[in-house]
Amino acid sequence: MTNDARAPIRVRFATEADADVVAELHATRIADSFLATLGTPFLRRLYRRIARAAGAFALVVDDPEPGDGPRRVCGFIAVAEDTGALYREFLLHDGVIAAATATAGIARRPKAVWETARYGLRGGREAEGAEVLSTAVAADHARQGIASRLVCAATDELRRRGVGSARVVTAVGNLAAVHAYEHGGFRKAGLEEVHSGIAQQLLVWP
Repeated sequence: MTNDARAPIRVRFATEADADVVAELHATRIADSFLATLGTPFLRRLYRRIARAAGAFALVVDDPEPGDGPRRVCGFIAVAEDTGALYREFLLHDGVIAAATATAGIARRPKAVWETARYGLRGGREAEGAEVLSTAVAADHARQGIASRLVCAATDELRRRGVGSARVVTAVGNLAAVHAYEHGGFRKAGLEEVHSGIAQQLLVWP
């Protein structure tokens, strides 16, 4: 819940139908991430796979005050119980088409493609447990407690699934993200390099 008196923050599981807006949120709100450079079509396919996968899930928050318009997702979090298993499932079922949609991004940064695949398939330091893959909240819903609520809901779901640990990496200096993760029970655990020469903040739960 949030202290905002207008409406409670309600979290639900994302479906394949949410993949388009989740991909747009990722592309606009995590624009400096490597996956965003692969394009929105690639992200749509990735989030559809996450919604389908038995060992992964995404949670979303709908705009609590949509007015007379259609329901609009204003925040999401995506989690994999086993990142390597999710990557292998994505490559098996979506790899060819996903690569075709991301040709330009792959050509621009082939090393980053390899580093991302290596990290996902082999895991980084302290890679055991689940991983938060991404979290984003629409700009017009920032600072309303949505990110923290999503992180708390994600750890609740991991407990329900019998998963006892998780990790996440975020940009060094991204204080809003670090605060949201810490509010959900994560703690700082040093730095991680997914891409060579780019240090990121590692947080682990519990």
